[in-house]
Amino acid sequence: MIQEITTQLYSDIPQERLYHYTSFTGLLGIVESRSLWASDIRYMNDSAELKHTADLINVEITRRIDSGHRRPDLLNQFLDWVTHRITNGHMLFASSFRSNGNLLSQWRGYSRLGKGVSLGFNPEYILHCAQEQSCQIGKCIYNCQHQEKLIRQVIDAVEAVAREHDGEGAGGKIAGDRSYHSVFQLIESDLLRIAAILKHPSFLEEEEWRIISPVVTDYVKAPVQFREGTSMLVPFIQFNLLAENESPIALEHLFLGPTPNITISMNSLAMFLAKSGIQPTKGISYCQIPFRAR
Repeated sequence: MIQEITTQLYSDIPQERLYHYTSFTGLLGIVESRSLWASDIRYMNDSAELKHTADLINVEITRRIDSGHRRPDLLNQFLDWVTHRITNGHMLFASSFRSNGNLLSQWRGYSRLGKGVSLGFNPEYILHCAQEQSCQIGKCIYNCQHQEKLIRQVIDAVEAVAREHDGEGAGGKIAGDRSYHSVFQLIESDLLRIAAILKHPSFLEEEEWRIISPVVTDYVKAPVQFREGTSMLVPFIQFNLLAENESPIALEHLFLGPTPNITISMNSLAMFLAKSGIQPTKGISYCQIPFRAR
């Protein structure tokens, strides 16, 4: 049941150009490695996302228990398990794209010193890269009603799996001291994939799409690397921008973010791309947003 939810969520196919915001340092690394960093979703900029999913689960479980649910032990166990696994469970890595390549909120995050770009990719190209690496692409969900419906379906699925685990009929009863952690583990991977694209409504303008990796259960054996974050080491894996015969990455368009040195910055950016053999088919554009030093 929960697999059907995940399959449906990841069935959308992007039709518009997909933009990836980054710094100049990020651009240099992307061009050199022909890859993007896909960070562990627990360490991404919007780090409260998984907590957002846990909060939604908490609200729905509380509602069911207050309504006289016959299995409060199961629901409370699930809530406790989710709260723990959010920070200590399997790993899932994501790389972010936006439908809009010229958002002020994103420039504020990626061009604090006038050093930001957004890289525009053909959606079919990104989808091909994802499929070749067994990744999925999902459109983030911001609508509260849609999120609440999904969480209800998730908890319904948990209850159904628990009944099957116990050999219980629809009207049967179970002892209240049983552990259901083995049941929860059956749905962990799908729950992570769902949580990865549930975002707080305040981020709605981003229109974000995410490349989502397969679930990593053993980080020691997986190709997990670490980079320096703002206040911690951030686990990541590489999402390769596949190119034939060692050719450069395929860019459709590029925005230069707000900068106090528009002309010479555009010039050096164009020189760098040309030197790297990259020719955006739709050119390079300045964002036209005034630079504000902070």
